[in-house]
Amino acid sequence: MNIDSIRNGIVIDHIQAKKGLEIFDALKLGELDCSVAIITNARSQKMGRKDIIKIDKNIDLDLDILGYLDPNITINIIKDDKRVKKFHVELPKEIVNIIKCKNPRCITSVEQELKHVFVLTDKEKKIYRCKYCETIKED
Repeated sequence: MNIDSIRNGIVIDHIQAKKGLEIFDALKLGELDCSVAIITNARSQKMGRKDIIKIDKNIDLDLDILGYLDPNITINIIKDDKRVKKFHVELPKEIVNIIKCKNPRCITSVEQELKHVFVLTDKEKKIYRCKYCETIKED
């Protein structure tokens, strides 16, 4: 398989296998006016299998979405065919409007314009709670 390298853009690497499409959708990459490649189930010495997303344009990524969906992701910034920056995302301490509170008694159920805010309460177990009613985010 041959996937062209990108001259200027972003490579989202070390995505947990089978999560690439979810990240593609969450970041709304289908709305971009540039090439976006999704590589699924690529071999990885470190992970066994992984997904990779290549974006042929430098854009602002929502690092909170990436950190929430897969905190092991690596971001590579490519300029003139060279990696100029590499960094890892982390679990965000707070996420806004990424997930919605399922509690029907939560204020966010009544106040439609209110932002859905979840706070990281247990980093080890990746547990988020609603900022308003403290309901635990369920999968």
